[in-house]
Amino acid sequence: MLRSMYSGVSGMKGFQTKLDVIGNNIANVNTTGFKSSRVMFKDILSQMSAGATAPTDGPTGGSNAKQIGLGVSIGSIDTLHLAGSAMTTNNPTDLRIDGDGFFAVALESGAEVGNTFLTRAGDFHVDGAGNLVNSDGLFVLNTGGEAINVPQGSSFQISSDGTVAIKNAEGEVDTENRIAVVVVRNPEGLEKAGGNLYRVGQNALGIDAEISLDPDDESNAGAGGIVAGQLEMSNVDLTDQFTEMITAQRGFQANSRIITTSDEVLQEVVNLKR
Repeated sequence: MLRSMYSGVSGMKGFQTKLDVIGNNIANVNTTGFKSSRVMFKDILSQMSAGATAPTDGPTGGSNAKQIGLGVSIGSIDTLHLAGSAMTTNNPTDLRIDGDGFFAVALESGAEVGNTFLTRAGDFHVDGAGNLVNSDGLFVLNTGGEAINVPQGSSFQISSDGTVAIKNAEGEVDTENRIAVVVVRNPEGLEKAGGNLYRVGQNALGIDAEISLDPDDESNAGAGGIVAGQLEMSNVDLTDQFTEMITAQRGFQANSRIITTSDEVLQEVVNLKR
């Protein structure tokens, strides 16, 4: 079978994956805190047709190797953690991180660090029990790993360093909590868990390292401040996505043409018997 046919098949599979990623990016163009992805290709190991020869002192010089490529494969699918644009809502529980940090949320208050999810989506709410939660009911954690609770009849104000000042009916500050903002060394190593959440993957942190909720920990340097009344929107650029879509479509068509041409050549070989 012609090698070109297999190369064309690998190209079609690669561009199909690229179109899948582009489609997901476009679908999430209005998703709060969404980070777009991109597909990077790499060539498959080439077959050696003739090896290289070294130059000599004789009448001939060296020659280069002759290699035939065997197609393409997916090199990586990267998540681009670039900041999205800010949208002003004036809702006091809508928060945006002006920096590289992530909010920490969990299914239960006091959850272990390993059971904590990270998110850039700050569309939070106060539930019926007075807890600050995300849209799926996960608790927004403070720097102590506990849920942030606003007692009934109290008001609150969130400052730029994430401090939640809870005031009583007389307007006096009763308690203060500080929202945890976490920095990850390699944010591309985070794994998407759905619901605008990220799970800390094996390549997100250093060896034997864990995320820290302590704002004074040196690992959280550059976390950034919190802006109340704003949300971070998706960082998907439709212009780039549609351009990449056209490129992927043409690449898919070109590879399908390779398969068609290879099939025609094989048909000619079969017809030699006639």
